[in-house]
Amino acid sequence: MEPKTQDLSPVEQEGRDTKPIDVAVVDEKSAVIEDLGGSKPLTRSKMDLEERALVRKLDCYIMPTICVMYFLNYVDRNAIAQARLNHFESDLNMSGNQFNTAVSILFVGYVLMQVPSNMLITRIKPGIYMSGCMFLWAIVSACTASVRSYEGLVVSRFFLGIAEAPFYPGATYILAIYYTHSEMAARVGLMYAGQLLATGFTGLISAGVFAGMDGLRGLAGWQWLFIIEGALTAFVAILGFWLLPNTPDDTHWLNEEERKLVKVRQARDRMSDVFGETSTWEGLKQAFRDKRAWLFCFMQMFHLSACSFNAFFPTVAKTLNYDTTVTLLLTCPPFVLAGIGSTLVGWSSGSFNERTWHITATLSFAIVGFIIAASTLNTAARYVACFIFPVGAFSANSVIVGWASSTLSQTEEKRAVVLAITNVFGHIGYIYGAYLWPDSDEPRYGIGFGASAGFALLSICCAWVMRMLLIRENKNIRRSIPDPINLYSY
Repeated sequence: MEPKTQDLSPVEQEGRDTKPIDVAVVDEKSAVIEDLGGSKPLTRSKMDLEERALVRKLDCYIMPTICVMYFLNYVDRNAIAQARLNHFESDLNMSGNQFNTAVSILFVGYVLMQVPSNMLITRIKPGIYMSGCMFLWAIVSACTASVRSYEGLVVSRFFLGIAEAPFYPGATYILAIYYTHSEMAARVGLMYAGQLLATGFTGLISAGVFAGMDGLRGLAGWQWLFIIEGALTAFVAILGFWLLPNTPDDTHWLNEEERKLVKVRQARDRMSDVFGETSTWEGLKQAFRDKRAWLFCFMQMFHLSACSFNAFFPTVAKTLNYDTTVTLLLTCPPFVLAGIGSTLVGWSSGSFNERTWHITATLSFAIVGFIIAASTLNTAARYVACFIFPVGAFSANSVIVGWASSTLSQTEEKRAVVLAITNVFGHIGYIYGAYLWPDSDEPRYGIGFGASAGFALLSICCAWVMRMLLIRENKNIRRSIPDPINLYSY
């Protein structure tokens, strides 16, 4: 049994003739950590008090802002799923797989913009950049209400994907700047809960809008839905310019001592194989040369492919044979429970410093739900399955993202690129996943549920391969550095 390790990376000298940097000491409570100001050392006991106060302040400013932004990110993205239940397709004269294409095309724009955006975010103020992109996607989302044809919808969705692309990897990048590796999984889980709550509460919002505003001032309910949600997103984007942090030196709500402590935490938490400052292009090359980055890419791609039911959940819920309002209301509880599950799993993974078994357990739970949903049309059994597979599938996300961020963060540039390419590969799964739920497969949707179960199993396999790689690399570290050091978590 491998001893518990902090979630840090090993030395990868491989021909380098450099001396290893000071290595953080595991469980050494009396350690003295040099202040980055250079002169006054901070003892661990003093820093514990100051650090707890800093983390509380970071949580108060960063987490509510990012969670609300991510909530609205998915509210705007998934509005099309609810609009489908309000004569959306007939108003735009859509037929066949055109709705599936409209869902899929967003992720084409999203994928194309992802890596360039995260290469740029290390060179500009990330909070301002992300808030600006949010304002742009709010405008595009609201303008979807004005489309009059399938072609116009495709163009709108493509540009919505481009505008939304910087947000998720940018948000995880900001979290990685301010939180340590052991703190990351719980925060990513909480942020991801915002997305899940959005998927659920969009059903409640849509039910109210469709029931009370359909036909108001000559606009369909789905048009009012895009307008209202876009306006709310624009308002929050404006607040984000003030609330979201940039770099520690450029964040106005941090005082000088807090800025210094953030840098101390970064230095203490840094990989033992850091490469120092590097260029954006060098960070890109570091990420592309690392085989572990590609394994994380496939792990996340298979995982998000298993989550492709997200944009079709109202359609699946419609097979329970209730009216539109009840169907939309029924979509809420499963995602509220999934949001709670995601937060708890992220907290558990960080607390126990464990990754593989958390991924295995959650995705296995999802597979059970997929099998039940595909094997029966019984209303009660199918609705129970609609609780099981979202909870299992979505709870794994914070563990995978936090694991990739902490394992592959030898430089800020590499970490930013890794987060971007992992997200790119993941969302490629959404591009083809949109075609796994054709109308011709209604009401059982055996293709979609069967494929989702297979993708979840493949993601589990990737996690176990990664575990074996990291166990081997930890053994190599112990042979090369006999002192207590930070090792990979798995």
